[in-house]
Amino acid sequence: MATLSSGEPRSISALADASDLSRQAVTKHLKVLEGVGLVSSRRLGRETLYTFRPERLDDASAGLAAISRQWADALGRLKHFVERDPDS
Repeated sequence: MATLSSGEPRSISALADASDLSRQAVTKHLKVLEGVGLVSSRRLGRETLYTFRPERLDDASAGLAAISRQWADALGRLKHFVERDPDS
C-alpha cells in the first residue's frame, strides 16, 4: 500500500518488483483491497493498473470517531451513575 500511496497508478508487476512478495501474492492482496474499496483498478492494454483510494480511509476514520464518541458518552453516563451520591 505504501507504494500506491504516492497516488500514481501501478501495475502488479511494478508492485511485485517493489516488494518481497510474488506477483500472485500481490494480486491476491490487491483483490482484497479492491473488495473493500481501498484501491481501484483499470485495464490499460494487457496490464491492470491499481490506484489507492485514500478517501476510504477517511470514511473509516470518521466511522471510528463516531463510535469513539458513543463509547465516551456511555462511559460518562456510567461514571456519573456509579459516582452519584446514593443519599441524594
